[in-house]
Amino acid sequence: MLGNARLPGPFARVPIAWAIALLVFIGAGLTATSNSKSGKEQGLILAGIGVLLVLRGAMVFNQHRRQGEPVTNSPMPANPSVQGSTPSAAPASVLAAVTTHFSPPTPSVPDVPETVIVATDLSKRYGNIVAVDAVSFSVQRGEIFGLLGPNGAGKSTTLEMLEGLRDIDTGTALVLGTDVKSNAIAVKRRIGVQLQATALPSFTTVAESIDLFRAFYDHTRDTADLLVEFDLVPQAKQITTKLSGGQQQRLSIALAMVNDPDVVFLDEPTTGLDPQARISLWDFIERFRARGKTVMLTTHYMEEAERLCDRVAVMDQGRIVALDTPDRLVALHGPGTAIDFISHNAEVLQLRALTGVDSAEVDAGSVHLITRAPEVVLAQLLHPDGDQPNGITNLRVERGTLEDVFIALTGRDLRS
Repeated sequence: MLGNARLPGPFARVPIAWAIALLVFIGAGLTATSNSKSGKEQGLILAGIGVLLVLRGAMVFNQHRRQGEPVTNSPMPANPSVQGSTPSAAPASVLAAVTTHFSPPTPSVPDVPETVIVATDLSKRYGNIVAVDAVSFSVQRGEIFGLLGPNGAGKSTTLEMLEGLRDIDTGTALVLGTDVKSNAIAVKRRIGVQLQATALPSFTTVAESIDLFRAFYDHTRDTADLLVEFDLVPQAKQITTKLSGGQQQRLSIALAMVNDPDVVFLDEPTTGLDPQARISLWDFIERFRARGKTVMLTTHYMEEAERLCDRVAVMDQGRIVALDTPDRLVALHGPGTAIDFISHNAEVLQLRALTGVDSAEVDAGSVHLITRAPEVVLAQLLHPDGDQPNGITNLRVERGTLEDVFIALTGRDLRS
């Protein structure tokens, strides 16, 4: 039909009906300039036809826009091998030509570097107080990196500088290859941030809150997908202030994920949650990492750091005092492995002479050994032909923990 036809070449989006209507209007205007009665009537008739053609052209044009279909001057060449099939079965060369000519340019997605975070001599001072003192570390792609430390150690301040939420006094911070000091906006587009507390507008529902945060970004995940992933479907229409602690934290992390970030910062994500809610959030974090994403978090829960983190940095008084995997930190800074048992004929000097024993204590038959080679010590204690104590009962072996490392590196003094 004439209404579906288009102009050729660079004017392919303009319906021929519109072009004809324009010519009709021009002709009507020229005719109407005549003083004769018949000329005026003819001008009115042509103008009316022009209006109808314009309306018809607008309907066709809007229909194509709604359907998102390309506008062509002729039907796609037939291919006998794919007749009757869906458009996706068209020859690749034809599809490529149509896509190249009519599809809008797809914005390029920056690559994720192997090292996603690089902090070099990062410092922050408030008057005479040094909150962060020349901190340097790096975080690799796909890693869960933890910051541990007592209150006031500088963990949250370090995160906020990397997120572009707090000015950097000295030093440099690169996140996803971008300098935070010079281009914080570009960094914020590609990261997710979960703060210790999230304030949302009053009387907004869970779904509305996600929609609100999605409006801040060009590229986002679907609200429905986030509700499913974070088990918030039953609470979708519930006011956020009515959520339980675990539900609020799940929503907080969901809001940090709306832009499908390459790296997400979580500041004490499970503080105040019951064990079930905490384990549930651990599962979400591990699934995020399983998609090749990177996580940097702070926590006061040592078991959380041991389970989640590939590497851990321990901060104290604004400095990093140790950085390694949890196992290596325990091996280097922990008290060792404790071996406890009961034996009524144990002799302390004999026990201290065992290979691998660092210390030994005997109190009324209760034996307490510290060692960094528990397998060696146990082999000597349990050897049937050995000279070690007989009648060993209530044997218990306890490995050192990250909590032991934390206390050893930061002390036992209570921090406010």
